[in-house]
Amino acid sequence: MSTPFSKLGVIEPLQHSLFDLEINTPTEIQEKAIPIILTKKDDFVGVAKTGTGKTAAFGLPILQLIDTEKSHIQAVIVAPTRELGQQIYTNLESFATNLPTVSIASICGGIPIKPQIERLKKDTHIVVATPGRLIDLIKRKAIDIKKASYLVLDEADEMVTSLKEGLDEIVAELPKNRRTMLFTATMPGTIKQLIQNYMSKHVIQVSVDMETSGHQGIDHKYVVVEPIEKLEVLMHFLNSKNGEQGIIFCKTKAAVNKLAKNLAINKFSSGALHGSLSQPIRDRIMGQFREGHINILVATDLAARGIDVKDISYVINYHLPDTFEAYVHRSGRTARAGANGLALTVLQEEEVSELSEFENELGITFKKFEKADAKSIEENNTLLWAKKIFKTKPNHTISPEFREKVHTVFHHLTKEELVDKLLANYLNQQATPTKEVNEKKRKPSRS
Repeated sequence: MSTPFSKLGVIEPLQHSLFDLEINTPTEIQEKAIPIILTKKDDFVGVAKTGTGKTAAFGLPILQLIDTEKSHIQAVIVAPTRELGQQIYTNLESFATNLPTVSIASICGGIPIKPQIERLKKDTHIVVATPGRLIDLIKRKAIDIKKASYLVLDEADEMVTSLKEGLDEIVAELPKNRRTMLFTATMPGTIKQLIQNYMSKHVIQVSVDMETSGHQGIDHKYVVVEPIEKLEVLMHFLNSKNGEQGIIFCKTKAAVNKLAKNLAINKFSSGALHGSLSQPIRDRIMGQFREGHINILVATDLAARGIDVKDISYVINYHLPDTFEAYVHRSGRTARAGANGLALTVLQEEEVSELSEFENELGITFKKFEKADAKSIEENNTLLWAKKIFKTKPNHTISPEFREKVHTVFHHLTKEELVDKLLANYLNQQATPTKEVNEKKRKPSRS
């Protein structure tokens, strides 16, 4: 078998797995990273946006470098969240389908530790871990990484906070002659410091051009709203994307909960995801999203790490992110696997001036997205009202006698006539508050 991956030095069993997974052409980060990791001995830094194939860039060579004649842990892969860790583990298992003697274990947090301790008693070559759980297992002396040859830090810029406290403990357990590989979407000062502190002086760094590849396929837009109309403008946009999957990012857990509740009230197919939710709930919501049972995910930045769903057509920044790195990670959820996507940022007027900083730093251009006019918003709100009625479940506690009396009031109406009357009643109710406000404005003050 000869594939483009063979030219990178990837062995035939891995090529077969890639062919079965319909992965036929290496991405730029894979083309640059795989030959270096396979043939060099130096520490390695790979800079590429989320969604550009970093897992295969380090996963394929790591699998190939494992010596299956030895039973100890040879590679430690650290990820910031369980979701991303589980994604890496699943990908490695898929890549290793034709390497049955390579043993991989997932030891991420958020789930019971005892089964993981039992798993580690068996021969294991590669572990995929979150920092906290790995340190916990080290303290319990339930894991031995003293002979590991490779340390991989994936999405390191999202992991800096947790690594600050824990990396010393992890590195202390590893041999000094290990090889460290770091992958990151951005290169802030904290990552440069981490490289300086924990990697050798001989570091090979490769980067994928962020402008030509990192944001390829993403249409960056912004919409300016008044605070009072923010939710209605959002819901109008979401209705225009009916049936498509997207992620809405909020800054805080409280904001995620509030927005998710409002969307649920208006019968949008949505779920909330943040760090305070229990792991089983997070897994259930992610499962529903991956399987297409819900279309909209409302999430905080860190909770959304590891979401690798190819068909996410849009990302919404309901709040402008605090950092350039956060914007890269958010927008990177869409336009995956060569698809196109939209990254829409919702702003208030005073925030518009901040966009130029993001444009200059990230090499992107924001285009203005025209928000819906008042008439369109009103029509959309009416449609949402109609959907609420349609999805309302019958109240079976009402007595048959009283139900019959109500039916009698409407029995002579056709379906069309009943809908017309309901619609007119709703519109009258919506107009009444506006009318009252206007009348109060016209009424002279007695003071």
